[in-house]
Amino acid sequence: MWLEKLHLTHFKNYEAGSYTFGERVNCLVGQNGSGKTNLLDAIYFLALTKSAFQNQDALTIQHEADFLVLDGIFRDGTRRTQITGSLQRGQRKVMMADKKAYDRLSDHIGRFPVVLIAPDDTDLVRDGSEERRRFFDGVLAQLTPAYLDDFLQYNKILSQRNSLLKIFAERNYLDEDMLETYNEPLIALAQRIYEHRRRFMEHFLPLVGRYYAYLSNERERVDLIYESEVARPDFPTEFRKHRSRDLHAQRTSKGIHKDDYVFEIDGRALRKFGSQGQQKSFVIALKLAQYELLALEKETQPILLLDDIFDKLDDLRIHKLIEMIDSGSLGQVFITDARPERSHRILDQVAADVRFFEIGKSYE
Repeated sequence: MWLEKLHLTHFKNYEAGSYTFGERVNCLVGQNGSGKTNLLDAIYFLALTKSAFQNQDALTIQHEADFLVLDGIFRDGTRRTQITGSLQRGQRKVMMADKKAYDRLSDHIGRFPVVLIAPDDTDLVRDGSEERRRFFDGVLAQLTPAYLDDFLQYNKILSQRNSLLKIFAERNYLDEDMLETYNEPLIALAQRIYEHRRRFMEHFLPLVGRYYAYLSNERERVDLIYESEVARPDFPTEFRKHRSRDLHAQRTSKGIHKDDYVFEIDGRALRKFGSQGQQKSFVIALKLAQYELLALEKETQPILLLDDIFDKLDDLRIHKLIEMIDSGSLGQVFITDARPERSHRILDQVAADVRFFEIGKSYE
């Protein structure tokens, strides 16, 4: 599966742009601020219905414009599928496949798998648990539609329960029966989500270890530990015991939204004891493991987006990535670089077809 054509209208800094891409390697070159990363983000948005870098959809609309439109042609063998995403200020975004709108945006997620490796990815190591949960939720959402359905439903009920707790606190009043109508489905969904995550980790962890060993020449051992209070058999009881604490805090204090993923290197915390190079290698190993699982599950190679990758990696890791591209183990790849001469020098080693795009120009 690969992206053949892309047209952008009022997306971030693009008033308009049209591109026809190659099936293998597409290198986007241009000065900083020219829109290279924004073009990757447009591809990400078209595949996953949202920006990789903006939490609010409205921020992806070009300044002073009222709407945006992204239109792409994805190819899978001889089959072409037109995907269109549009957003107007103050309205809900719309995603269409072959000009037919999806009833639910979630039905689109996972159809056209994509993996992004970006400079800020090491935030997964350094930041709090919310950042790590967001990453793994994104991976699972592409892999398993049932997970996405459960996850969206959990967050909906969690928000409703928190609103109810706030009302109870403000009115100094408690209706236990009403609260239980939220407790029961929330606990059931938390346990289902935990099982999704636990089974996923059984397949994911060995891949992370293998890719890290490949990138680092097997210099050290890494581990990834999934921590969840929902794993305890007495979780339903403990959840209900925290009713008073929840009322005081006006939010739900226990549940799957408190999970974390602990990254270790040689038995120690990667955040504290891992070098910058080790942290980068670990994050790239996470993304390559994501890539492989998506390829196996979807029976097609995902699109790989590499943002500013040559500027952030040392020669060893660049060489390892080039080996993977050249071996054919990766499908369509997009690379951004502010230094065209460096990209040409590195990608001259690749036997696969490589196309260069100078961002700031329009290609048909």
